[in-house]
Amino acid sequence: MANEQNNFAELISHCKEYGYIFQSSEIYDGLAAVYDYGQNGAQLKKNIRDQWWKSMTQLHDNIVGIDAAIFMHPTTWKASGHVDNFSDPMIDNKDSKKRYRVDHLIEAHAETLPEADGKALIEQMEALLANDDYLGLKALIEDNKIACGISKTCNWTDVRQFNLMFKTEFGAVASDNPDDNMVYLRPETAQGIFVNFLNVQKTGRMKIPFGIAQTGKAFRNEIVARQFIFRMREFEQMEMQFFVRPGTQKEWYNFWKEERKKWHESIGIPAEKLRYHDHAKLAHYADAALDIEFEFPFGWKELEGIHSRTDFDLKNHEKYSKKKIQYFDNDIDPATNKPYGNYVPYVVETSVGLDRLFLTVISLAYAEEKWTKEDGTEDSRVVLRIPPKIAPTKLAILPLTKKDGLPEIAEALMAECKPHFHCFYEEKDTIGKRYRRMDAIGTPFCVTIDHQTKEDNTVTIRYRDTMTQERIALADVKKLVLGKIS
Repeated sequence: MANEQNNFAELISHCKEYGYIFQSSEIYDGLAAVYDYGQNGAQLKKNIRDQWWKSMTQLHDNIVGIDAAIFMHPTTWKASGHVDNFSDPMIDNKDSKKRYRVDHLIEAHAETLPEADGKALIEQMEALLANDDYLGLKALIEDNKIACGISKTCNWTDVRQFNLMFKTEFGAVASDNPDDNMVYLRPETAQGIFVNFLNVQKTGRMKIPFGIAQTGKAFRNEIVARQFIFRMREFEQMEMQFFVRPGTQKEWYNFWKEERKKWHESIGIPAEKLRYHDHAKLAHYADAALDIEFEFPFGWKELEGIHSRTDFDLKNHEKYSKKKIQYFDNDIDPATNKPYGNYVPYVVETSVGLDRLFLTVISLAYAEEKWTKEDGTEDSRVVLRIPPKIAPTKLAILPLTKKDGLPEIAEALMAECKPHFHCFYEEKDTIGKRYRRMDAIGTPFCVTIDHQTKEDNTVTIRYRDTMTQERIALADVKKLVLGKIS
């Protein structure tokens, strides 16, 4: 684990050096657990998002997408249960005044123990969390002598709940009661889908079963945000709510858990790095729930959640809005030989964090390689083996020199290719240094324009993952790259 943690620190440094991720507001010493995506990171993030959006809305006939506002009427969050239930158990150290999420505090301690002891501690914690046993959680912390990382003492307060939603004021009119103008930054994107259920169903003439997909920013006031972009206060979700006939939710729940795992594998995540983890404690809205976990450099953690949400959300919005939110199903019920009629649909949710998926892709891709060349000398490189179809830049076009008409040929190739995929043009430095730079950025293909190109219209194409090179026709470059990224 120590070696993996060191590697993870180097990955974080690499992300900054090559334009993937920067600390937000870095010139002002940063803002904790908030990050900016640089030029390469923004493109990779978009490519992942586009793959998800296409797989949901284009490749499924019965799923459509929306883009709901971040600001929502505050009663939305009362109906959804977030005002009363969206909280985590916290504990404060009386000496350092530092606040910790209880599960994070115990998990961090478990990582320092032998594997069997750490696993036993986590199992004890999960059982106590499942029963909301806060006295037991405090006793578990004290019995294991889990100390604050700052004060090094075990002087703890009682465990209590802390709501994670950000509040802000809405509008420009002053009020003596701040709650009059108070709204929340959404802690999830799902509720924007639920409140638009009838709008989408009626305008799209959607027939159950059908889904509504959405990507967008969400905000949670995490007390302990850590592990780079794994847990942040501002993050992006990709969620799909699939509306089904009551009684069929378990069937669809099983369908979507398998479908989503297959999708992760389709974008290059090895099957052995993924696993299911059933929830020990179900949320207030669910009758079944699991996580698809990925083995990050810091251990197995949630990548995507699959939840059977019953009819909780639509029924509660119906109750709080006093508007009827139902679906008329004219299919024939074989039990009665009559139409199913009006009902509130059940929902199966798939919810994946885009930032976590970005971290998954980049941590799988990062490699430090060393080898001995034929002449006996040592060589090395740092490479990002990002799958070509989601790599930020697909092709680097590199004229060998800045003269003899080579740049003009390279620029013509650039003009031919860039309407179809992202290209990068560079003349500076030796060809070897340029190859290494493209490896580090994650560009899967490099084309070198040299003097032979002028003679026979061929170029050298270099493959990032194997570093092998071959000579191909200049006219075939676009076709080859398109074939590899499709």
